[in-house]
Amino acid sequence: MGVSLWSRVLDFVSPRLCAVCGSRLSVTEHALCSACCLRLPRTGFCLRPYDNPVAQAFWGQADVERAASFFYFEPHSEVSRMIYSLKYKGRPDIGVALGRLAAGEFMAAGFFDGVDVIVPVPLARKRLRERGYNQSAEVAAGVSSLTGIPVDARSVCRKAFKTSQTKLGRWERLGNVSGLFEVWRQERLLGKHVLLVDDVFTTGATVMACASAVAAVPGTTVSIMTLGFTK
Repeated sequence: MGVSLWSRVLDFVSPRLCAVCGSRLSVTEHALCSACCLRLPRTGFCLRPYDNPVAQAFWGQADVERAASFFYFEPHSEVSRMIYSLKYKGRPDIGVALGRLAAGEFMAAGFFDGVDVIVPVPLARKRLRERGYNQSAEVAAGVSSLTGIPVDARSVCRKAFKTSQTKLGRWERLGNVSGLFEVWRQERLLGKHVLLVDDVFTTGATVMACASAVAAVPGTTVSIMTLGFTK
């Protein structure tokens, strides 16, 4: 699809900037410039979705079919600034753009084969009010726009807001999110292959708790996709 004249005018009046390097984007680029896109530290996990560091984190913890993260995430890096803008600077477009970018590469590896529905990991209501959007839902929207797999952002809910995970250790995080998620529309997920989508995999505590809740629905298969993976 060609770029409209109106889009070109808007780019001239209010230039869009790359979320990583800050350079001006061309009319065909979205959130990231081509150079920064090429430099993303990709994990390649989608090529071995049953045995990679993300998938291994769930072994013996939650019943997960396959799992992968798109790129490596390191605090204070260029990538972390991009994720920070997505979460705290009112840039949901970054989530959509990265979701589409990841989906294109994951599709080529067959990662979405058999997936029936995409469920973004729910955000705490307090965070949702503060932020105005769920960054994971934006990533899910990007994935859906390319794959055609529908998004269900209502069947799984986060029951309560607990202490922030940011400064907690692995075992503290697991305890902090235990029992935090609930599937309250089980009939919509019954017997389906559900892809849980989140922004960054750190210890995996939050997405693990969500996966456990979804996997408890009879006949349901759960897979995991995140943008970032913390080494």
